[in-house]
Amino acid sequence: MRRISAASYPSCVPSLFRRKSTELVEEAAAPTTAAEKPQPVRRKGYTPSKRELGKVTPKRPPANRRLVSPPPMSKQEARARRRAERAALAEEFRRVGGPRDRGPERALVRDIVDSRYTVGTWFLGGAMVVLIGSAQTMPPIIQFASNLLWLMLAFALVVDSILISRRVRKLVRERFPKTKERMRSLYFYAFMRALTFRRLRVPVPRVEIGQKI
Repeated sequence: MRRISAASYPSCVPSLFRRKSTELVEEAAAPTTAAEKPQPVRRKGYTPSKRELGKVTPKRPPANRRLVSPPPMSKQEARARRRAERAALAEEFRRVGGPRDRGPERALVRDIVDSRYTVGTWFLGGAMVVLIGSAQTMPPIIQFASNLLWLMLAFALVVDSILISRRVRKLVRERFPKTKERMRSLYFYAFMRALTFRRLRVPVPRVEIGQKI
């Protein structure tokens, strides 16, 4: 083994210390990576923020920003707008009807009633005549005629309702054999429509009198 002479020993020791100190300074100055950075201690159930997840949060408008509202309407303008809205709703209801008028079966029933003359349209007018003619101040002959007219109208209404119900049952079963509508409900629907004047029916008739259904 080679011995270091006393003369060369002093020059060797400083070089060794200088090499080690230089390496320590370089290691301390080297940047630490993300994996080497110490992670903060987080409690259980911690939810990371959007910034930590790398998401961009859109900026919110300033709180003191005021929304531009339309100028207030006058009373006349507001009244005219409400009147126009009511008229539009009434027209829409007259055209398509309400919830009870929904369904292809009920549309067929309406067409059956609207395609013929019904006794019901004359029944209300005849009832007014009977009511006036049967008053106690009227002569007995007029009272008798009024009562006879009432019986004739009632009998004709019953016969007409039976004929309409039979046609409703026939066509509904032919065209909608798997319908879930109750026939009694359809009969009543046809009866109430037959009692209404044609111009006042809702929805409005879409077939002419005498048209084949």
